[in-house]
Amino acid sequence: MLLRSVLRRAILLSETNTVMAKNFVIIYADDLGFGDLACYGASGIPTPNLDRMAAEGLRFTNSYATAATCTPSRYSLLTGSYPWRNPGAKILAGDAPMIITEDEPTLPRILARAGYRSAVVGKWHIGLGEGAIDWNADIRPTPLDVGFDESFIMAATNDRVPCVYVDGRRVANLDPSDPLEVRYAKENPFSEVPTGRTHPELLTTWHSDSQHWDAIVNGVGRIGFCRGGKSAQWDDETMAEVFLERAKGFISRSKEQPFFLYYALHQPHVPRIPSPRFRGATALGPRGDVIAELDWCVGQLLEHLRAEGLDEDTLVIFSSDNGPILDDGYADQARELCGCHRPSGPLRGGKYSVFDGGARVPMILRAPGLAPAGQESAALFSHADLPTSLAVLAGIAPEQAACVDGVDMSAVLTGQDEVGRESLVTEGIGARTVLRHGTWIYIPPHPGPARFADKDTESGFSPEPQLYDLTTDIGQRENLASYCPARVQSLAEELAAIQADTHHAYPHS
Repeated sequence: MLLRSVLRRAILLSETNTVMAKNFVIIYADDLGFGDLACYGASGIPTPNLDRMAAEGLRFTNSYATAATCTPSRYSLLTGSYPWRNPGAKILAGDAPMIITEDEPTLPRILARAGYRSAVVGKWHIGLGEGAIDWNADIRPTPLDVGFDESFIMAATNDRVPCVYVDGRRVANLDPSDPLEVRYAKENPFSEVPTGRTHPELLTTWHSDSQHWDAIVNGVGRIGFCRGGKSAQWDDETMAEVFLERAKGFISRSKEQPFFLYYALHQPHVPRIPSPRFRGATALGPRGDVIAELDWCVGQLLEHLRAEGLDEDTLVIFSSDNGPILDDGYADQARELCGCHRPSGPLRGGKYSVFDGGARVPMILRAPGLAPAGQESAALFSHADLPTSLAVLAGIAPEQAACVDGVDMSAVLTGQDEVGRESLVTEGIGARTVLRHGTWIYIPPHPGPARFADKDTESGFSPEPQLYDLTTDIGQRENLASYCPARVQSLAEELAAIQADTHHAYPHS
């Protein structure tokens, strides 16, 4: 143990005395809100493992995904580029092409310069292939073509077809005699295959909108149509354990060299189908149960790091791709059973929204010897900063780790900088942008309804500019735009300048 400690301290100091880390793990939840964890004030859902992680690390209160929806925020997490710079960075279908270009910097590509081995396990949703995908042959490009050495993923989301795991370049467990076909269309192209629209009696989970009644997989209506590939279809109830075991396996195989693991959880995205062991774990119904399951997954992964003797050498970050949503397509009583639980905490809005609850998310960092334990950081931080910041902590020079919009916030991650960014940009659905500058939030005029009727949630869209001071109005209830026209103009000009700066942006067709 003494030798391990001495070696670790040697690794943590470069020639310039910059604090460094050996391994990195990003655990990324799906649709988890600012107020969903006990360590962020929740009382209805037990999250002991994440609470312990917070007690042993840094808990951030001003951490932002770049978007209030999944594909855009995940694109930024890996590339360090704001999603609105890439027209393809929108909520993708399950058969959409890859939106990361061949020469675009990504976190695994940058870390490879320092000898890191990288893997992604879990939700991908950044596209596969270059067009029409043959799911029965090798798929190119996949995560293996954007810097990852190992990849075990779902192509998109658990409510979209194909409902299969993609292991490297191939669909796992696929029977060649039962080829898989996938289509996204208005009408079912496979007339002999029943759907939720035509055969609702086959559904065991009922939909609450007009999207989730296409292909039926495991009694659940999904978005999109498919035929064949029965042997490859996943089991929703075992998905958490399947992804967890693959993540643990990568850690065990890679422990002799620096590694980066992107562990992309599927919880609490719909359909919310927990393992039987977590069914009824909370009084909040399936949504609460899958968050309890999520917490267990985090605990199991942290325990595996300890068992492998790596917990002292590994920087672990937990966060979410966007804010919460209760009704996102299935009638699972998330709203009815929510009670006093507030998924967004004190924030207004959630998934899809331009209000702060859409992109402001929990973030916890555990890094023994690098970051202080049991402390809170109010530093302003964007997930687009993670590629450059982690690369610097790996000993890579900042100029070699540069991304389009992400900046070096390594001092924030180690608790040395309590301020962070001066400003950052987020977006609601449809690339509707928002600027946060200091404690001010500026929302430009955006067309669209004030509420999403089918989701029963606020969009935040308004034909008038919106200005909020989070110092006195964290819930964004008082629009100060008409009282502060000079500030509105200044922030509008700042946002326009950021959007006009394409000098270093990567072209996307």
